[in-house]
Amino acid sequence: METRREKTSPRTRLLIGALAAAALSAGTFGAVSATASTPQQAPAAETAEAADRNVHRTRHLTVDAATRAAQAALKAARQDGRQVTVAVVDRNGTTVAVLRGDGAGPQSYESAERKAYTAVSWNAPTSDLVKRLEATPTLKDIPGTLFLGGGVPVAVDGAPVAGIGVAGAPSGALDEEYARAGAAALGIR
Repeated sequence: METRREKTSPRTRLLIGALAAAALSAGTFGAVSATASTPQQAPAAETAEAADRNVHRTRHLTVDAATRAAQAALKAARQDGRQVTVAVVDRNGTTVAVLRGDGAGPQSYESAERKAYTAVSWNAPTSDLVKRLEATPTLKDIPGTLFLGGGVPVAVDGAPVAGIGVAGAPSGALDEEYARAGAAALGIR
């Protein structure tokens, strides 16, 4: 049996050789690149300056402080013979602490959280925000908010760090009074 071999043209052999050389070079280059020393790091001062330009820092109330504020608000309500729920949310509106007083209504839990969320979102007491509804009634349509008295922000250097919401007293004015007692216990505002 005779095997017949086709001849390749010089052009094809040249092309195959060039491809083989390119593949070999790429493999060698990759191996050299992988073992090359790492470039020098930027000085720490330059890195810190870049971080300051590219990162926004925020402050958040600690769990201990949130609990202390909630306890102070609940105590103020109890002294008046009121059954309320107190919620404290962080700067992002995430609940940090909730205390539901003995006998507080079931609706007070969610209402307190929403008042706290609303107060921290606008960095304003919810009683002030109720007045804004006259000019912009669609504010009340924003999910998670509640425009009733009883929510106060906690701010440091003018920037909100938390919100305290109280619900369950016969009026928003009383709820807000208790929320302010919670904020006052922190000695921040």
